[in-house]
Amino acid sequence: MAGVQDVPKPRINCAMLSQYISKPVCFVGRVEKVHPTGKMFTVSDGEEKIATVELNEPLEEELSGVVEVIGMVSNKGTIMATTYNILREDKGIPFDLELYNEALKVIHDFPQHYPFEVAASG
Repeated sequence: MAGVQDVPKPRINCAMLSQYISKPVCFVGRVEKVHPTGKMFTVSDGEEKIATVELNEPLEEELSGVVEVIGMVSNKGTIMATTYNILREDKGIPFDLELYNEALKVIHDFPQHYPFEVAASG
């Protein structure tokens, strides 16, 4: 079976988590709180709703700002991360999560125009 990194991943927000249980996803949000163990953190989406991200290994760096998380959605609605990328907010231009969230809605409302997912066979 292909790994999470090898398959198309829909971009989602908190409201969409329950639709993607046991599926690979891409989630972009602002880091809200990092658990003291470093193996879990929470992120808020463009609607300021909170999602929990769990890691296999503790963080080795300080985590703040906007992150892109790639992982699988668990039965609890938690994102089991396989990787994450910190999106640097360079040159004083903040990442607009609200606008990103609006773009997500358009992509999901008009899948015929944004065919990012490949139908699974079998």
